[in-house]
Amino acid sequence: MHIAEIELYEILKAKVGEKEAKALVEYIETKVERKLDEKKDILATKADLANVKADIIKWMFLFWIGQLTSLMAILQIFFRK
Repeated sequence: MHIAEIELYEILKAKVGEKEAKALVEYIETKVERKLDEKKDILATKADLANVKADIIKWMFLFWIGQLTSLMAILQIFFRK
């Protein structure tokens, strides 16, 4: 238990009893840990956005090169005749 949890436990123990105070502190600790884990997942996702952005740019250039090649081929066929 951290200092804040111990203080909360001591306050609740005087009000609601030892068993209930311990259960409430454990419940709050579990909720806080879940929220922190969710935020870590979000931060990891933000870090992955840079990789996704690079992949999108790479595929955009490949698409543009394909489009340009197709257009050049069509223009060559059109102007030969």
